[in-house]
Amino acid sequence: MRTNPLATVRNLGILAHVDAGKTTVTERILFATGTTHKRGEVHDGTTVTDFDPQERDRGITIFAAAVSCAWDGHRINLIDTPGHVDFADEVERSLRVLDGAVAVFDAVAGVEPQSESVWRQADRHGVPRIAFVNKMDRAGADLDTAVASIRERLHPAPLAVQLPIGAEDTFTGVVDLLHMRALTWTDEGQARDAAPVPDELREEARRRRRLLEEAVAELHPGALEEFCDTGALGTGTLTGALRDLTRGGDAVVVLCGSAYRNRGVEPLLDAVLAYLPSPLDVPPIRGTHEGDGTGQRRAADPAAPLAALAFKVNATATGRLTYLRVYSGTIEKGDTVWDATARRSERIGRILRVQADRHAQLDRAVAGDIVAVVGLKSARAGSTLCAPDAPLVLEPPGVAEPVVSVAVEALKGTDTGRLASALARLAEEDPSLVVRTDPETGQTVLSGMGELHLEVAVEKIRRDQGLGVNVGRPRVSYRETVGRGVSGFVYRHVKQDGGAGQFAHVVLDVEPLDSPESGFEFRSAVVGGRVPQEYVRAVEAGCRDALAEGPLGGHPVTGLRVTLTDGSTHVKDSSDTAFRTAGRFGVRDALRACAMVLLEPVVEVTVTVPEEAVGGVLGDLAARRGRVTGSVTRAGATVVTATVPLAELFGYATRLRSRTQGRGTFTTRPTGYAPAPVPASTR
Repeated sequence: MRTNPLATVRNLGILAHVDAGKTTVTERILFATGTTHKRGEVHDGTTVTDFDPQERDRGITIFAAAVSCAWDGHRINLIDTPGHVDFADEVERSLRVLDGAVAVFDAVAGVEPQSESVWRQADRHGVPRIAFVNKMDRAGADLDTAVASIRERLHPAPLAVQLPIGAEDTFTGVVDLLHMRALTWTDEGQARDAAPVPDELREEARRRRRLLEEAVAELHPGALEEFCDTGALGTGTLTGALRDLTRGGDAVVVLCGSAYRNRGVEPLLDAVLAYLPSPLDVPPIRGTHEGDGTGQRRAADPAAPLAALAFKVNATATGRLTYLRVYSGTIEKGDTVWDATARRSERIGRILRVQADRHAQLDRAVAGDIVAVVGLKSARAGSTLCAPDAPLVLEPPGVAEPVVSVAVEALKGTDTGRLASALARLAEEDPSLVVRTDPETGQTVLSGMGELHLEVAVEKIRRDQGLGVNVGRPRVSYRETVGRGVSGFVYRHVKQDGGAGQFAHVVLDVEPLDSPESGFEFRSAVVGGRVPQEYVRAVEAGCRDALAEGPLGGHPVTGLRVTLTDGSTHVKDSSDTAFRTAGRFGVRDALRACAMVLLEPVVEVTVTVPEEAVGGVLGDLAARRGRVTGSVTRAGATVVTATVPLAELFGYATRLRSRTQGRGTFTTRPTGYAPAPVPASTR
């Protein structure tokens, strides 16, 4: 059993925009903690956490990878998350089980589009963060500019606790403003002993320490009291206040360094221990009793009943791995647990401490642990495992709606069954992948979060299963919404076929919601009991059934409210089934009478190009129905921001490279749905 008490555990995630240096930070943490004895490099394909062949080929993180290390008597369970927007669902599932995070920012670019997206995801989960401004050795690196972008775009109170020593290629270390000391590293990345602040930086360090004290005093009542009494803050008070502000989400501590040169990693680890919470510092996990649905809380106590959440499933050569965050209780090898989601018993075969693709055997895991287990057959991402005599259901991570689809088929007809099994396994491992059969063409359709997401999925089938696969052209997933509704739409469902009949009469109002992405609302305005309450619920279920296919092109319908205003029943022939049918066909016919609007997914595109190529890039974006929202020049390049329909971006990477002689890059971030021109085939 682990000897570390819960107070010395940190469950930590690394979050950032693609290419900000998340994986390099993770590799340097593993090296600094002695977990690895050689620094892994992304460009060499020698990283621990990017162990999948596709990750090493593409040079990006695709799958969230868990590792465990020790620092200063603490156990750090760390998850390196993807930065590309197509794999945001991996970030979502990871954030669901983390207690804290390090947000990594590029010292030149500052807050980038995906930085903002993952920050908002962490906001939704209430995950405390500290910030690490990476790549301080790059040309154009500026800590103050990066901190300003955090303040302007993310809106927390950024509190810089370090001052860089040197700039760009002369960056050698930092001044620790809390202890007023200089921390420097050799050219080989070895930490030197702490030294006094250099003379040329002493005055600036004092000024920044004073600004830090004032900012903390404004935010923290206890610090304000000491500041008013003495006119300054002691190091202990400042550290405690920063810890409180970080864990409360009122501020974010900002550190800086260069992970590639191994500068700034040790102070980052110290900050993780000092400011981010342990499992004891976060509120008890909330769930519902499996039987009566009442709310329950489970504290992080190894002696409490077991409550664990599965957040990732992965098929490996060693078996089917299910990654768990244990919130309460203890789980031992050979235990029988209750899968409250699938409602069946499971037996724990083995428990593993995960080091990316390497594993160490454990006899047990306790509250606060993140481990993988072997032997579970039914558990999926989002499943709750609990003690059989204390059933509990935890809220699962949200799953994003797919926006891009491709048709897939096996090259050989004899491989069709193997392909179906491989696709089912993929969807099991990644819930954001959806597999369905097109009812019109009979084709197998794979849907995901973007072109790259689907490319990776198909390539995984080819490599892991040795299957030849044909892939169709990508298509976006449209939605339909109500532009102008109808009132008093009457639908009668009457059926007599010799036996018991069916009768249901409903009167419906259909109207648009304020936002086309607001989902679906149902109301009942029936008076006098003309439609009994049990039938009202059946009408609502039927309405939801009808939203699967809209009248424009069979796309899902969203952004509408249906109100049941009147109806009638028959003494013998009315039933739940009859009213559910009436709700389904009533809404279907009512939508045909409405003015419908086709919606298409829209993304924010950030394009970085040489200044001389800006004109051609702007013209190309306009031709793709793009709307430019901003442009800024920095470090000799122009960064253009625009909103563009996702359907217009297929193949854009190749086009951009040709227009900029290979020097242009772009990133995307989903912004929702917007009205689209109705294709001729659906008019």
